[in-house]
Amino acid sequence: MQKKVCVIGSGFSSLASSCFLAQKGYDVIVLEKNNHVGGRANQLKREGFTFDMGPTFYWMPDVFEDFFRAFGHKPSDFYKLNKLNPAYKVFFENNESINIADNLNDIIATFERIEQGSGKKLKGFIENAQSNYDIAIKDLVYKPGENLFEIITPETVKKLGLFFTSIKKQVANVVVNPHLRKILEFPVLFLGAKSVDTPAFYNFMNYADFQLGTWHPEGGMYEVVKAMEFLAKELGVTFKTNTNVEGLEVTKGTVSGVITNTGRVECDIVLSGADYAHAEKLLPKEYKQYSDAYWESRKFAPSSLLFYVGFDTRLKNIAHHSLFFDADFSKHEKAIYDTKTWPEEPLFYGSFPSVTDATVAPEGKECGIFLIPIAPGLEDTPQLRQKYFDIVIQRLEKNIQQEVKKDILFYESFGVNDFISQYNSYKGNAYGLANTLLQTHILRPKLKSKKVDNLYFCGQLTVPGPGVPPSLISGKIVSDLIYKYHRSEGNI
Repeated sequence: MQKKVCVIGSGFSSLASSCFLAQKGYDVIVLEKNNHVGGRANQLKREGFTFDMGPTFYWMPDVFEDFFRAFGHKPSDFYKLNKLNPAYKVFFENNESINIADNLNDIIATFERIEQGSGKKLKGFIENAQSNYDIAIKDLVYKPGENLFEIITPETVKKLGLFFTSIKKQVANVVVNPHLRKILEFPVLFLGAKSVDTPAFYNFMNYADFQLGTWHPEGGMYEVVKAMEFLAKELGVTFKTNTNVEGLEVTKGTVSGVITNTGRVECDIVLSGADYAHAEKLLPKEYKQYSDAYWESRKFAPSSLLFYVGFDTRLKNIAHHSLFFDADFSKHEKAIYDTKTWPEEPLFYGSFPSVTDATVAPEGKECGIFLIPIAPGLEDTPQLRQKYFDIVIQRLEKNIQQEVKKDILFYESFGVNDFISQYNSYKGNAYGLANTLLQTHILRPKLKSKKVDNLYFCGQLTVPGPGVPPSLISGKIVSDLIYKYHRSEGNI
């Protein structure tokens, strides 16, 4: 008889794990509290516009390829992928801006034009980053974090020093120009920590940026969700939406049932892809691994205030992905990680997918997604959202030198309160735990519960970390771990 696995949540890690578990012969049911599959990778459709409400960057295409290849597919079987050129545009103060091209040679030329001698240093920096990427993908990120010896190899030992110096310090040895430094420090924002707190080994994100490029699935990132849902169903996975998990029954150290708003679900194994801190609250107190004090002591990646805007005109001087770094970078970082306050002059990110994708907005109109990274747990009110929306639009107009406020057809917002209510996110965090030295590998919350024999976790609060590709990898790792400990049961 097949063993039944209940997967809580349907984000990228849950979708990935459900596919791998079904492939291994388990009977898999996914329980999702919302009315859509995808978790944070939600989608908003309004008046002919289509917005990705969650992730918008498609980086590390090799990870997506590896995932689909495991099931005899490739991404192009499900969605059309386009490489963006420019990959993104960065706006600075005094109406300065830099386009990052879709290939390393042109990026090197851009750096050299701005700062003589930096091109050669950048080439060496990216070669080192590629070496780190190869080690990370082959030796580190696919390990379950059960013991330190998983990641001690001849290759990682050679790189040990990179874990004790920061990205910020390393970048300072490559370029002097402050704008170029910001560009090199930018990718670690995906890891959820300040560049000064992120080990230099993580410069492999710069390789992902400059060498592997930035891509866009036509129709938006939700096309990836739909592809994974289709694949899961093809493999026999059952989905139940509008099904909120309210508790876990535990008998003698084993989950014996999942309690939902629609009734009790029996299963042999439980895998939670929901927010880790929330999932533990579903357990009787004696079976929780981590206390409230533990979660309070963790360094979380930022939350976000997002705006989804329909413009009744095409915008000028923007790129599909646009970074607005025309304010003090360090002050915004301090507001997020140190003082945990609303930033006075926020940096923000803008995604305008209609620049390259005609399917996401009516002809002659523009689809705009804006994201301000903020500290988790901040006060979230309609007044604050309006204040920061006005700031974003004013700065947008200044940077693209075009009046657009009068052309706004509508906008919707999504903030801390929404992350909590829709995704049970701890303090409304958007990206999970930051990848700092003291929150790496074995120092992250465990994939396998230490107190409940058949309870597992996946997603951005456990290994390997935040981001869409790591979430796909997390789903793969935990499915292998479940098979490791439960393969002798039943006919599996």
